[in-house]
Amino acid sequence: MASRGGACKEMFMAHVTVSDYDLSTETMDLEWNAKAKKVTFALGVKPRVLSTKGVLDLFQCPVCSCSMYPPILQCPNGHTLCSKCKSRVNNRCPSCHHEINNIRCLALEKIAQSLDFPCSYQSQGCHEIFPYQDRLRHEHQCKFRPYNCPYAGSECSVTGDISTLMLHLTNDHKVDLHVGCTFNHRYVKSKPLEVQNATWMLTVFSCFDKHFCLHFEAFQLGTEPVYIAFLQFMGEEDEAKDFSYSLEVGGNRRKLIWQGVPRSIRDSHRRVRDSHDGLLIPRNLALFFSGGDQHELKLRVMGRIWKET
Repeated sequence: MASRGGACKEMFMAHVTVSDYDLSTETMDLEWNAKAKKVTFALGVKPRVLSTKGVLDLFQCPVCSCSMYPPILQCPNGHTLCSKCKSRVNNRCPSCHHEINNIRCLALEKIAQSLDFPCSYQSQGCHEIFPYQDRLRHEHQCKFRPYNCPYAGSECSVTGDISTLMLHLTNDHKVDLHVGCTFNHRYVKSKPLEVQNATWMLTVFSCFDKHFCLHFEAFQLGTEPVYIAFLQFMGEEDEAKDFSYSLEVGGNRRKLIWQGVPRSIRDSHRRVRDSHDGLLIPRNLALFFSGGDQHELKLRVMGRIWKET
């Protein structure tokens, strides 16, 4: 408690220092208390203070190590905890093991309202600074936040930048990597009537100094089993819109063609699939393309990626 009280005093003094700096000449001869009041009423705004490393530590949850946002809870001894972690520690303070009820640390929440915080992804390259509440909203959309692994087959939890994910996909998932903007892939699956057991595949392409993921899998669309192929861009959505792609599948002198814009891997694999944003192939048509063989699926998917001018 002593250290936190000292931090609160430090923040209050910092607040006063900023207020004094903004005082006009007429107010400089007033007493210290009068100065603070004069600024509050004359300017009509609350001066903001840029947080320091020590202040940032005050807002770090001891359980999840993430920044705490209101409601910030505290135990009878004053140890703080984010509300999301209360149930994770069985309503017991991780520091002193006293029971944690719903007592809020209003002082810390009040201090937060006058602080500016750097983005949590500062080490990744983001140098933006925000008021406390705006910081949380920004971090949900920050372009420097890590990407999720696009290999959805194993519900992989690995995150990182693009170069990290490329190494992860090739080393850990043994994903095929191809260089070039055109592709011609053959997918073979025995027992195609068992759609729920159909193997999905991911192939990564490198072209235009960027990386793209080609997904191919089977899923149930209502009562009808279908196959789907779609492309995702390994980068941000606004940059993905600079590219287009086409997919083609056929057989027996018939073909299906799809043309679209690759979705960013910011959108989960499942979200893209469930939005049907790709080449949809009903199972009966897929078997027809395979030569009418009910025992083996043999599809050839061709495609091309190009950059819009």
